Amino acid sequence: MTFLSHLEELRWRLVKAVISILIFAIIIWIYQEWIMENLFLSMNKKTFITFQLMCDYTKICITEIPVKMQSMSMGGQFSYSLMMSFMGGLVLSFPYIFYQFWGFVRPGLKLNEINATKGIVFFVSLLFFSGIIFGYFIVAPLSVQFFGSYQISKEIENNFTISSYMGTVFSTIFYSGLLFLLPMVSYLLTRIGLITPVFLRKYRKHSIVVVLILAAIITPPDVVSQIIVSIPIVILYEVGIMVSARAAKKIERESMT
Repeated sequence: MTFLSHLEELRWRLVKAVISILIFAIIIWIYQEWIMENLFLSMNKKTFITFQLMCDYTKICITEIPVKMQSMSMGGQFSYSLMMSFMGGLVLSFPYIFYQFWGFVRPGLKLNEINATKGIVFFVSLLFFSGIIFGYFIVAPLSVQFFGSYQISKEIENNFTISSYMGTVFSTIFYSGLLFLLPMVSYLLTRIGLITPVFLRKYRKHSIVVVLILAAIITPPDVVSQIIVSIPIVILYEVGIMVSARAAKKIERESMT
Protein backbone atom coordinates (compact mmCIF):
# COMPACT_ATOMS: atom_id res chain seq x y z
CA MET A 1 0.00 0.00 0.00
CA THR A 2 1.12 3.56 -0.68
CA PHE A 3 1.46 6.16 2.04
CA LEU A 4 -1.82 7.80 1.01
CA SER A 5 -3.54 4.40 1.03
CA HIS A 6 -2.37 3.88 4.62
CA LEU A 7 -3.74 7.28 5.56
CA GLU A 8 -7.07 6.44 3.93
CA GLU A 9 -7.30 3.17 5.82
CA LEU A 10 -6.43 4.94 9.08
CA ARG A 11 -9.09 7.55 8.39
CA TRP A 12 -11.81 4.95 7.90
CA ARG A 13 -10.76 3.04 11.00
CA LEU A 14 -10.94 6.26 13.02
CA VAL A 15 -14.38 6.97 11.55
CA LYS A 16 -15.58 3.51 12.58
CA ALA A 17 -14.18 4.01 16.08
CA VAL A 18 -15.92 7.39 16.42
CA ILE A 19 -19.21 5.90 15.19
CA SER A 20 -19.01 3.16 17.83
CA ILE A 21 -18.42 5.79 20.54
CA LEU A 22 -21.39 7.83 19.28
CA ILE A 23 -23.72 4.80 19.28
CA PHE A 24 -22.97 3.99 22.92
CA ALA A 25 -23.02 7.70 23.83
CA ILE A 26 -26.53 8.08 22.38
CA ILE A 27 -27.76 5.04 24.33
CA ILE A 28 -26.26 6.47 27.54
CA TRP A 29 -27.81 9.87 26.79
CA ILE A 30 -31.27 8.29 26.48
CA TYR A 31 -30.92 6.62 29.89
CA GLN A 32 -28.83 9.36 31.50
CA GLU A 33 -31.13 10.00 34.47
CA TRP A 34 -31.21 6.34 35.53
CA ILE A 35 -27.46 5.99 35.00
CA MET A 36 -26.66 9.13 36.96
CA GLU A 37 -28.89 8.24 39.91
CA ASN A 38 -28.21 4.50 40.12
CA LEU A 39 -24.58 4.21 39.01
CA PHE A 40 -22.91 7.44 40.15
CA LEU A 41 -24.95 9.37 42.70
CA SER A 42 -25.59 6.12 44.56
CA MET A 43 -21.91 6.14 45.61
CA ASN A 44 -22.65 8.73 48.28
CA LYS A 45 -25.18 6.49 50.03
CA LYS A 46 -24.50 3.79 52.62
CA THR A 47 -26.63 1.35 50.59
CA PHE A 48 -24.00 1.23 47.82
CA ILE A 49 -22.90 -2.38 47.37
CA THR A 50 -19.25 -1.70 48.31
CA PHE A 51 -20.22 -0.13 51.63
CA GLN A 52 -22.70 -2.93 52.36
CA LEU A 53 -20.04 -5.61 51.77
CA MET A 54 -17.55 -3.69 53.90
CA CYS A 55 -20.06 -3.57 56.72
CA ASP A 56 -20.97 -7.26 56.40
CA TYR A 57 -17.45 -8.71 56.18
CA THR A 58 -15.14 -6.17 57.85
CA LYS A 59 -17.62 -4.57 60.26
CA ILE A 60 -16.54 -1.17 58.95
CA CYS A 61 -19.91 0.43 58.38
CA ILE A 62 -20.39 3.71 56.54
CA THR A 63 -22.97 6.16 57.80
CA GLU A 64 -24.78 8.57 55.53
CA ILE A 65 -22.26 10.73 53.68
CA PRO A 66 -23.20 14.41 54.20
CA VAL A 67 -23.00 15.46 50.56
CA LYS A 68 -25.24 17.80 48.59
CA MET A 69 -25.04 18.19 44.83
CA GLN A 70 -25.39 21.42 42.91
CA SER A 71 -24.67 22.91 39.52
CA MET A 72 -23.01 26.32 39.58
CA SER A 73 -23.24 27.25 35.91
CA MET A 74 -26.07 27.63 33.40
CA GLY A 75 -24.95 24.73 31.22
CA GLY A 76 -23.32 22.70 33.98
CA GLN A 77 -25.73 19.76 34.00
CA PHE A 78 -25.99 19.69 30.21
CA SER A 79 -22.22 19.72 29.70
CA TYR A 80 -21.71 16.91 32.18
CA SER A 81 -24.47 14.90 30.57
CA LEU A 82 -22.46 15.16 27.36
CA MET A 83 -19.24 14.24 29.13
CA MET A 84 -20.85 11.26 30.86
CA SER A 85 -22.22 10.05 27.54
CA PHE A 86 -18.89 10.48 25.76
CA MET A 87 -16.82 8.85 28.51
CA GLY A 88 -19.28 5.99 28.77
CA GLY A 89 -19.23 5.54 25.00
CA LEU A 90 -15.42 5.54 25.04
CA VAL A 91 -15.24 2.89 27.77
CA LEU A 92 -17.92 0.60 26.33
CA SER A 93 -16.52 0.77 22.80
CA PHE A 94 -12.91 0.28 23.95
CA PRO A 95 -12.64 -3.31 22.60
CA TYR A 96 -13.84 -2.20 19.17
CA ILE A 97 -11.56 0.87 19.19
CA PHE A 98 -8.54 -1.29 20.06
CA TYR A 99 -9.63 -3.82 17.43
CA GLN A 100 -9.55 -1.07 14.80
CA PHE A 101 -6.15 0.13 16.01
CA TRP A 102 -4.77 -3.40 15.98
CA GLY A 103 -6.26 -4.04 12.55
CA PHE A 104 -4.27 -1.08 11.23
CA VAL A 105 -0.99 -2.15 12.89
CA ARG A 106 -1.22 -5.93 12.35
CA PRO A 107 -0.45 -6.04 8.57
CA GLY A 108 2.94 -4.45 9.25
CA LEU A 109 4.03 -7.20 11.65
CA LYS A 110 6.08 -10.29 10.87
CA LEU A 111 4.48 -13.73 11.04
CA ASN A 112 6.16 -14.64 14.33
CA GLU A 113 5.05 -11.31 15.84
CA ILE A 114 1.47 -11.96 14.74
CA ASN A 115 1.57 -15.44 16.29
CA ALA A 116 3.00 -13.99 19.52
CA THR A 117 0.14 -11.51 19.83
CA LYS A 118 -2.81 -13.81 19.18
CA GLY A 119 -5.78 -12.89 21.33
CA ILE A 120 -4.35 -9.48 22.18
CA VAL A 121 -7.69 -7.70 21.65
CA PHE A 122 -9.39 -10.07 24.09
CA PHE A 123 -6.70 -9.83 26.78
CA VAL A 124 -6.34 -6.04 26.51
CA SER A 125 -10.13 -5.65 26.78
CA LEU A 126 -10.27 -8.08 29.73
CA LEU A 127 -7.56 -6.20 31.63
CA PHE A 128 -9.10 -2.81 30.86
CA PHE A 129 -12.58 -3.79 32.03
CA SER A 130 -11.13 -5.48 35.12
CA GLY A 131 -9.54 -2.14 35.97
CA ILE A 132 -12.79 -0.29 35.29
CA ILE A 133 -14.67 -2.65 37.62
CA PHE A 134 -11.99 -2.24 40.30
CA GLY A 135 -12.12 1.53 39.95
CA TYR A 136 -15.92 1.64 40.08
CA PHE A 137 -16.43 -0.65 43.07
CA ILE A 138 -13.28 0.16 45.09
CA VAL A 139 -11.41 3.35 44.20
CA ALA A 140 -14.30 5.70 43.32
CA PRO A 141 -16.54 4.82 46.31
CA LEU A 142 -13.62 5.21 48.73
CA SER A 143 -12.82 8.59 47.21
CA VAL A 144 -16.43 9.74 47.50
CA GLN A 145 -16.67 8.43 51.06
CA PHE A 146 -13.46 10.11 52.21
CA PHE A 147 -13.98 13.52 50.62
CA GLY A 148 -17.71 13.49 51.30
CA SER A 149 -17.28 12.73 55.00
CA TYR A 150 -14.24 14.89 55.68
CA GLN A 151 -15.07 18.18 57.38
CA ILE A 152 -12.75 20.73 58.96
CA SER A 153 -15.70 22.00 60.97
CA LYS A 154 -19.32 21.00 61.40
CA GLU A 155 -20.17 24.55 60.39
CA ILE A 156 -18.98 23.85 56.85
CA GLU A 157 -21.20 21.76 54.57
CA ASN A 158 -19.95 19.66 51.67
CA ASN A 159 -21.84 21.12 48.73
CA PHE A 160 -20.05 19.61 45.73
CA THR A 161 -20.55 20.82 42.21
CA ILE A 162 -21.51 18.18 39.69
CA SER A 163 -18.28 18.90 37.80
CA SER A 164 -16.11 18.23 40.87
CA TYR A 165 -17.99 15.07 41.84
CA MET A 166 -18.17 13.50 38.38
CA GLY A 167 -14.62 14.58 37.53
CA THR A 168 -13.30 12.67 40.55
CA VAL A 169 -15.41 9.59 39.81
CA PHE A 170 -14.59 9.47 36.09
CA SER A 171 -10.85 10.04 36.54
CA THR A 172 -10.42 7.38 39.23
CA ILE A 173 -12.38 4.78 37.24
CA PHE A 174 -10.67 5.49 33.92
CA TYR A 175 -7.15 5.64 35.37
CA SER A 176 -7.75 2.33 37.12
CA GLY A 177 -8.67 0.79 33.77
CA LEU A 178 -5.45 2.06 32.21
CA LEU A 179 -3.29 0.87 35.13
CA PHE A 180 -4.62 -2.68 34.73
CA LEU A 181 -3.04 -2.77 31.25
CA LEU A 182 0.40 -2.97 32.86
CA PRO A 183 0.97 -6.73 32.18
CA MET A 184 0.13 -6.30 28.50
CA VAL A 185 2.41 -3.26 28.25
CA SER A 186 5.22 -5.33 29.80
CA TYR A 187 4.62 -8.09 27.27
CA LEU A 188 4.64 -5.79 24.24
CA LEU A 189 7.70 -3.82 25.39
CA THR A 190 9.54 -7.09 25.94
CA ARG A 191 8.59 -8.35 22.49
CA ILE A 192 9.99 -5.26 20.81
CA GLY A 193 13.13 -5.35 22.94
CA LEU A 194 12.71 -2.20 25.05
CA ILE A 195 12.64 -3.98 28.42
CA THR A 196 13.61 -7.37 29.86
CA PRO A 197 12.44 -9.32 32.93
CA VAL A 198 15.90 -8.69 34.42
CA PHE A 199 15.29 -4.94 34.10
CA LEU A 200 11.87 -5.21 35.76
CA ARG A 201 13.27 -7.28 38.65
CA LYS A 202 16.20 -4.90 39.11
CA TYR A 203 13.93 -1.90 39.49
CA ARG A 204 11.24 -3.64 41.56
CA LYS A 205 11.92 -1.47 44.61
CA HIS A 206 11.78 1.69 42.53
CA SER A 207 8.48 0.55 41.05
CA ILE A 208 6.94 0.28 44.52
CA VAL A 209 7.67 3.97 45.05
CA VAL A 210 6.06 4.79 41.70
CA VAL A 211 3.05 2.63 42.63
CA LEU A 212 2.58 4.52 45.89
CA ILE A 213 2.75 7.82 44.02
CA LEU A 214 0.15 6.62 41.49
CA ALA A 215 -2.07 5.36 44.30
CA ALA A 216 -1.80 8.74 46.02
CA ILE A 217 -2.83 10.49 42.80
CA ILE A 218 -5.95 8.43 42.04
CA THR A 219 -7.13 7.90 45.64
CA PRO A 220 -8.05 10.13 48.56
CA PRO A 221 -5.13 11.02 50.85
CA ASP A 222 -5.74 8.39 53.51
CA VAL A 223 -3.47 5.42 54.14
CA VAL A 224 -6.15 2.72 53.98
CA SER A 225 -7.36 3.71 50.50
CA GLN A 226 -3.83 3.98 49.17
CA ILE A 227 -2.95 0.52 50.47
CA ILE A 228 -6.11 -0.99 48.96
CA VAL A 229 -5.23 0.47 45.56
CA SER A 230 -1.48 -0.21 45.83
CA ILE A 231 -1.83 -3.96 46.47
CA PRO A 232 -3.41 -4.89 43.09
CA ILE A 233 -1.01 -2.57 41.23
CA VAL A 234 1.98 -4.29 42.86
CA ILE A 235 0.45 -7.66 41.97
CA LEU A 236 0.01 -6.48 38.38
CA TYR A 237 3.67 -5.45 38.31
CA GLU A 238 4.69 -8.94 39.45
CA VAL A 239 2.39 -10.44 36.81
CA GLY A 240 4.06 -8.14 34.30
CA ILE A 241 7.46 -9.60 35.27
CA MET A 242 6.17 -13.15 34.71
CA VAL A 243 4.61 -12.16 31.39
CA SER A 244 7.85 -10.46 30.36
CA ALA A 245 9.83 -13.59 31.29
CA ARG A 246 7.57 -15.76 29.12
CA ALA A 247 7.90 -13.32 26.24
CA ALA A 248 11.70 -13.36 26.61
CA LYS A 249 11.72 -17.18 26.48
CA LYS A 250 9.60 -17.10 23.31
CA ILE A 251 12.04 -14.66 21.72
CA GLU A 252 14.93 -16.94 22.66
CA ARG A 253 13.23 -20.02 21.18
CA GLU A 254 12.36 -18.13 17.98
CA SER A 255 15.96 -17.01 17.55
CA MET A 256 17.17 -20.60 17.80
CA THR A 257 14.83 -21.88 15.08
